[in-house]
Amino acid sequence: MNLIRMKNVKKVYKNGVTAIYDLDLKIEKGEFVFVIGSTGCGKSTLIKMLYREEKPTSGKIIVGGIDVARLRNSKVYKLRRKLGVVFQDFKLLAKSTVYENVAFALEVFGLPKDEIHSKVLKVLDLVGLKNKAKHYPNQLSGGEQQRVAIARAIVNGPKLLICDEPTGNLDEITSMEIMNVLDEINKLGTTIIMVTHDTKIVEKMKKRVILLDAGRLVKDYAKGTYKHEGN
Repeated sequence: MNLIRMKNVKKVYKNGVTAIYDLDLKIEKGEFVFVIGSTGCGKSTLIKMLYREEKPTSGKIIVGGIDVARLRNSKVYKLRRKLGVVFQDFKLLAKSTVYENVAFALEVFGLPKDEIHSKVLKVLDLVGLKNKAKHYPNQLSGGEQQRVAIARAIVNGPKLLICDEPTGNLDEITSMEIMNVLDEINKLGTTIIMVTHDTKIVEKMKKRVILLDAGRLVKDYAKGTYKHEGN
């Protein structure tokens, strides 16, 4: 069953630059999909349209049954509740503990404290940080901070996790640790779409790979078939 359906999607910015041309894309529930391509190819624009940071100029985008392109600004929160987003920069609250950073994502929904407590500890355990719940971001390594960001993004049990260069600021070993965390989350049923420049990671993970070039989808590699041409 399609979790995401993009049909004839085009995005033209106000400065006249076309970032996406006539994009057709289907992503099934439970898939792990990499989006790759050179700088300026449209990767970030594609995922920003999925969580309605940007609106398509034309075409249809359905995410979890929601017509994103037609969604009123006042209703965007309904879409955001269905998904989590992880960025290259961790965007953590510096003066809040690991626990508080993750709990904040649930407090905005007004959940009872005991339910928040249970969910936060469960998700911190999943990302391997249960023992650092009382630490502050500046007491953590870059990889640990990204794990906190991932925990915050999935604590509400989203159907979709969107990752925009989540390993971009991390070394190779730490990057693979983060990828293993994401793989475990995917195995639990969360659909993951990840933008990356790191073709080594893409090859190692053996997932479906979408290649963009100058705003067009030029290749859709089936799971495990991608090989970086530079190798």
